[in-house]
Amino acid sequence: MRKSYGFAAYDAQTPLRGFHFNRREPNAQDVLIEILYCGVCHSDLHQARNEWHGSTFPIVPGHEIIGRVLQVGAEVKHFKSGDAVGVGCMVDSCGVCPDCQDHQEQYCDQTVFTYNSADSHLGGMTYGGYSNQIVVDQRFVLSVSEKLNPAAVAPLLCAGITTYSPLRHWRVGKGDKVGIVGLGGLGHMAVKFAHAFGAHVVLFTTSASKVADAIRLGADEVVISTRPEELQKHLQSFHFILDTVAAQHNLDSYLALLKRDGHLCLVGVPDQPHPSPSVGNLIFRRRSLSGSLIGGIRETQEMLDFCAEQQITADIELIAMQDINTAFERMLKSDVKYRFVIDMSTLQA
Repeated sequence: MRKSYGFAAYDAQTPLRGFHFNRREPNAQDVLIEILYCGVCHSDLHQARNEWHGSTFPIVPGHEIIGRVLQVGAEVKHFKSGDAVGVGCMVDSCGVCPDCQDHQEQYCDQTVFTYNSADSHLGGMTYGGYSNQIVVDQRFVLSVSEKLNPAAVAPLLCAGITTYSPLRHWRVGKGDKVGIVGLGGLGHMAVKFAHAFGAHVVLFTTSASKVADAIRLGADEVVISTRPEELQKHLQSFHFILDTVAAQHNLDSYLALLKRDGHLCLVGVPDQPHPSPSVGNLIFRRRSLSGSLIGGIRETQEMLDFCAEQQITADIELIAMQDINTAFERMLKSDVKYRFVIDMSTLQA
């Protein structure tokens, strides 16, 4: 066993605090990583406060991990000590099901998530990136370019791939009119990617104060979604809309904006279900509605390589580990542009 240290939620009501625990010693296929930075995802807060009703305490959150390789197992071929690497939302899967064979490990029924998931090696539960180190099978370790600010790369491991994957899957590109709903951790990355892919990007927000920032990030237009007259101007005009909002809201107002054969994709996970959309809104223009979950390891590496080529990173606020509880409260108020990232050098055992 390898003694490790991090910050954990011990229950759903009290603040995160220090936690000593064990990692496994690296086996032949494993990579031992010193964690340098870890992004703070809204799902960290959902799980720490058991808002999805599936939390097993104590929880060490964190699945936007950037670090350096400290040690590799005898059979590891693609990584060596000193390499800059990342770990995202998954650390294992069955490897043999159709989803895994298609490099879509995120949909495998036996996916092991980076934290609050049954640990296939030690038993108990997995512990995430709010910690000093992690041991991961080489199949789930990602190469990270030295060209980019490593702290600002961390949110790409969740916020980045969560938005990149559906935009790629539905082949968003030049000539497409694309809507992005919400300008938060996910939405700001979606705007950057859709712009980089050559689409005409329209940002939907309830906050007029975000207009200038949306344009800075790459939006061509901004619509204040609480103003019906602004929505009316865009009826039946979008090829694709990516909805990043993790709160209950009316989907029909966005479905009505789609062209025939247009598509609305959900990536935000609210703690209460959305009102059911009108079937007529789908049928009469052959529109479709779906969801998307992160991306597979191959696609995540593709995304990281694309970001290195295009110089795309997240807009972040770097914080100390000791400030995580304050960051959670600020995140609830949308008081961050646009992702908190923990500097793990501030973690003290």
